[in-house]
Amino acid sequence: MIARIWRGTVREADKDIYYEYLQKTGLKEYADTPGNRGVHTLRRIADGKCEFLLLTLWDSWEAIKAFAGPDYEKAVYYPEDDKYLVDRGPKVDHYEVLKS
Repeated sequence: MIARIWRGTVREADKDIYYEYLQKTGLKEYADTPGNRGVHTLRRIADGKCEFLLLTLWDSWEAIKAFAGPDYEKAVYYPEDDKYLVDRGPKVDHYEVLKS
């Protein structure tokens, strides 16, 4: 299994509306992609901003590519992300999930 991690930051005032937007865009698309094993949505507030961390779990690299495209390390963004995000990276992180 592979974990994919994305981070983005919005203004604290936008935290709830951005979460609603995520549910209609990225979170829905994750759930609709075969090979997605789940998503954990985390957020934290500090200094007037709200950071979101999305941790998704995938069966394979092929499943990730079905969601993200051939350049699977590139972050996936949606049309209204520019309206909300004040900080975001161009790439995501991937980790192999090990059994403990």
